[in-house]
Formats: sequence, structure tokens, C-alpha cells
Amino acid sequence: MEFVWYLVLILLFTKLAGDLSVRLGQPAVLGKLIVGILLGPAVLGWIDSNEFIHYVSEIGVLLLMFIAGLETDVEQLKKNWKSAVAVAVGGIILPFIGGYGVAELFGFSVNYALFMGVLFSATSVSISVQVLKDLDRLGSKEGTTILGAAVVDDILVVILLAFMMSFLGTGQEISMGLLIGKKVLFFVGVIIAGWLIVPHVLKWLSSLKVTEPVISIALVVCFGFSYFADLMGMAGIIGAFAAGIAISQTALKHTVEQKIEPIAYSIFVPVFFVSIGLNVSFQGVSQQVGFIVVLTIAAVLTKLLGGALGARITGFNNLSSFAVGAGMVSRGEVALIIASTGLQAGLLLPEYFTSVVIVVILTTLIAPPLLKILFQPQSKLNSSKEIGL
Repeated sequence: MEFVWYLVLILLFTKLAGDLSVRLGQPAVLGKLIVGILLGPAVLGWIDSNEFIHYVSEIGVLLLMFIAGLETDVEQLKKNWKSAVAVAVGGIILPFIGGYGVAELFGFSVNYALFMGVLFSATSVSISVQVLKDLDRLGSKEGTTILGAAVVDDILVVILLAFMMSFLGTGQEISMGLLIGKKVLFFVGVIIAGWLIVPHVLKWLSSLKVTEPVISIALVVCFGFSYFADLMGMAGIIGAFAAGIAISQTALKHTVEQKIEPIAYSIFVPVFFVSIGLNVSFQGVSQQVGFIVVLTIAAVLTKLLGGALGARITGFNNLSSFAVGAGMVSRGEVALIIASTGLQAGLLLPEYFTSVVIVVILTTLIAPPLLKILFQPQSKLNSSKEIGL
């Protein structure tokens, strides 16, 4: 019954910390992330990152991105696709240079330095989604651009990683043709399913004489799309996001939205936030403090500036551009997955793995207050005139 005690601690302290963060003028998610660090091995050691935490947090991040898809303005997303691509490309090039440069500065070989560049090109917007939702900016031009850019970023970084593992890693080689083919198959599959199958399945099965058929079928779509994404070499969160968009185009959108949030935010999403902090450990990093500090600064600035540059050249004003760049700063669970993959493939030195994880966590902690600083003026200005393109 240890997992029940873990739930007691997580649910109690995330709600208290979230409330305290709001009272201090910070996004609620910041307090929840810090709870993970305090309750985990880094400080108090009350909670360990075990299999139960892993699986519940996986469900949490999928539901979080599913909700983001439900709340996405598809028309806005279509209008901003050029900006999304530009932000993703800018948010890959500069962080790649920054990660490579820092690794070279600290004496890494070329192969390890290249992997460090790829690692910090990754983006996870799961935390940014929660902050934007709290600020009521998820459906804005900036919010939809961030979401679109995250999808493009995921595709490009996975292809870069596969290229490196194929040519530089010690693991199994990967066929680039097969990799790209899987990506194409994924997008063709979800577009066809979302357009032709999901609306009819929802309508048909929603009439079943059982308890909560609509939300149950919506979850089947969410997890089904996520599993398909994983099979095709994509992050599961992209599949969940696509499922949310598909259902948002049906008449049952609001019903699903109202019923999914209590499920997600009562248990699964708080565990996800805490699980990020549980990865922090300060053991064995005393000799790498300089590396952690320099890499964190480079990781934050290059993603912020790269994303902002992509937004600026596609018509966003300066404030909006930096707001978009801030939404791409968090590396979150995507970078943690890439780091683990690189470790297994011999592309990341084992003695630097903990330091890299700490830098990833720091970017995730920095993102919420940075987003709030840049989006608050947006909200004030937006009340009097349109901001952006």
C-alpha cells in the first residue's frame, strides 16, 4: 500500500504548493514542480520514482496534452503554421549550437558534443500548456504557435537523434527511410482517423446504455492515438494532442472537455508534475557545478532567442515573439527520454547523466515564471487591441 501513501503526499502537497505559488504571484505549476524536488530523493526522500509513479505520470502527461488539443483553435493553428515551422527551426538551430558549444568548452569529444546539441534542441510544452491554460492564453496566436512548433520540433529532433544513433552511436543502426516513412504514416493515419472515423465512432458509441460512454470512448481515442504515435517513433504526447484536436471538431467537444478535466487534474496530472522533480539528485555533481550553470544559461537563452527569432521573422511583434520563445524553453520529459536513449547508445557520458537531468529540470522550472512575465503584459494589451500578426 505504499503507492497509496505516495498519492496522499502528492495530492495534498501539490494543491497546497499550487495555492501558495498563486498567492506569491507565480503559476501554480511552479509550486507543484518544486514539490517533486522537495519530496523526492534530492531533499526529503519521502517519495521514490518507482514504476507506479512512472505509469501514472505517463497517463497524466497524455491527458494534459489531450486537453490542450481539445482547447486548440484549429483555425488559428492553420493560420500560424508558417510561424510554427519557423519557431521550431529557430528553436533547434540555436540550441544545437549552444549545446554543442558548451560541450566543446568543457572538453567533450565531437560525438558527445553533437549529441548534447541534439538533446537541448528538444522541447516539451506540457508544462507550458498548463501555464498558458492558467493564464487563459492557450487559444491565442502565441499559444497555438507554440503548440504547432512543438509538433514540428518533435519530428525534427527525433530524426536528428536517429541520424546520430545510426552514424555515431554504439547501438543498433536506424534506417532513415523507415523512420521518415513512419512519420508520414502517422500523420496520414491520424488525419484520416480524425476526419472520417472518430466523429462517427463517438456518435455511435455515445448512445451505449452504460455509465459515461462518451468520456470512455474519448479516452480510447486519446490512448489509441498515443500508442499509435509511439509505434511510429513519435512521442506519445503528439498522439494525445492529435486526438484532442480530432474530438474538438465534433459536437461532443464540450462534453468531453468538462468530464476529462476532473479525471486528469484530480490524480494523474499532479503525479506527472511531481515525477519531474523526482528525477533530481544532487549526488556526485559537486565537481560539475560550472558545467550545470553554463549549460543551463545556454539552454534557456538559445531556446528563448531561437523561438523568438522564428516568431519575429513571421510577423509577431517583439513582446509576442519572446512570449513564444519562452513557451519553448522547457525540455521536460522529452529531453529526459532522449538523454536516457543517448546513454544507452553510448552518446552521453554516464558521469554527466545526472548533471544533464538537472539542467533539463532547471529549464522546466524556469519556464513557468518566464512565461508569466512575458504573457501578463500580453493579456493587458490584448484587452484594448489585437496583438501579434
